[in-house]
Amino acid sequence: MNDAQVEALVEAAEEGVETDGLRVPHDGTGYGFETPEVSHEGLSEAEFRTAAEESPWFVSNWHYWTHVVGGPGSARYAFLRWVEGADDHDVPERYEALSAGTDREWGQLSITATLGEDGLRRYDLRHEADTGVPEDELEGYVDPLDARRIATYDDEGRYRPLSTAPTLRTGWVYPDLEGAALVEAVEFLYPATVENWHRERRGELDITHFRETAERQTGIYSIVDQLTVEELDAAAEACCVDSQCLKRRMWDEDEETPLDAPRGEEAFPCREPCSLLVTAARKFVTLGREETRSYEFELTPTEKEQVEEIIDAVAEGRVGAIREADLNDGANRYRARYLRALRGGEHGLSNTPTYPEDHG
Repeated sequence: MNDAQVEALVEAAEEGVETDGLRVPHDGTGYGFETPEVSHEGLSEAEFRTAAEESPWFVSNWHYWTHVVGGPGSARYAFLRWVEGADDHDVPERYEALSAGTDREWGQLSITATLGEDGLRRYDLRHEADTGVPEDELEGYVDPLDARRIATYDDEGRYRPLSTAPTLRTGWVYPDLEGAALVEAVEFLYPATVENWHRERRGELDITHFRETAERQTGIYSIVDQLTVEELDAAAEACCVDSQCLKRRMWDEDEETPLDAPRGEEAFPCREPCSLLVTAARKFVTLGREETRSYEFELTPTEKEQVEEIIDAVAEGRVGAIREADLNDGANRYRARYLRALRGGEHGLSNTPTYPEDHG
């Protein structure tokens, strides 16, 4: 706490103050000063200043949330209070926790709030995988705008078309952010997640279901409204579960038709189908236009299971993690190449043509 914070409290006292256990009533006959620990009435201004100086945590906490963060109502205010658990713990508990560092996770982000000078908060932002890694071993950043570059490519240098995919790259840190800069950086990494989370908490999240989204599409995407509910369910399971996207899906087929696909477990909601889902839906519609056919393949039971393992490995994105020496895994590269050499042919798997009528 500093003199400027006490001065600000004196000025605010005329209209009354009530924040996190600090109450400053003023009835025109004197100042009041109340915390869970003390209660004073009819104080002179000098006595009021003394009382404030004897409760520095409550005064600096009030000043931080009302003058630095900007007061209640905004998404930034709600998010920063969530980060330090302000609505679940009283001021002394929080200040003790902040002295050591209070940790939260937001998607793949790790946020650590600490207590700075005069009750200001400072924030460390990094990938959750880098928790505990010394700062000098990570690439340090200061400008929140740089977070857009961090979010562009994954650890393998591949472009990330979906900002909330669980593929955020590691190896970076914002070691010392102010509250406003923290929220700005988080929003560059995960656009609109803080705002939509806040709107959901206030009961103001507007949800656009798939059918409404599909009806708005034009041009080559106008066909997505042909997706059946069964196909849409499969599309949501393919694109929208936690292993693919960290948002928690709130939309369904329409208001009356929920989907069976898992919604996700993360804090921030998905209020409408994204452009990636719409693009995928267009492809799924074209695939669904084909008539089914019956094929007969010559495979051993183990080979059938291997084909299924290969499909699973690709679908779960674990192909790159399969060791070349692990020949027990059906999706092992050498196992897959052996299956192709043994069971492949001019016309593909088991040398069975896709369109037999074209081959006499």
